[in-house]
Amino acid sequence: MQNGFAESFNGRMRDELLNETMFRNLAHARVEIAAWVTDYNTECLHSALGYQTPIDYPNMWLTAFTTGWRFDIRRAHPATSRAGR
Repeated sequence: MQNGFAESFNGRMRDELLNETMFRNLAHARVEIAAWVTDYNTECLHSALGYQTPIDYPNMWLTAFTTGWRFDIRRAHPATSRAGR
């Protein structure tokens, strides 16, 4: 395996899109693939991002930074920091 992230993405795309869709022509393939990629990047939860969408992940870090939250990757959600510990 050359790159685990690329292999994971390629497998998911093959299983969820390419094996399930009969493309009528190249234009149809482009539309369907673009829609799938948009859904993958905005709606699907990614385990590597703590089960958040790629859109929500940077927002979580920004919120954590600006509010003083501490992020616990094991729990995959922000946990409030405890003052004095």
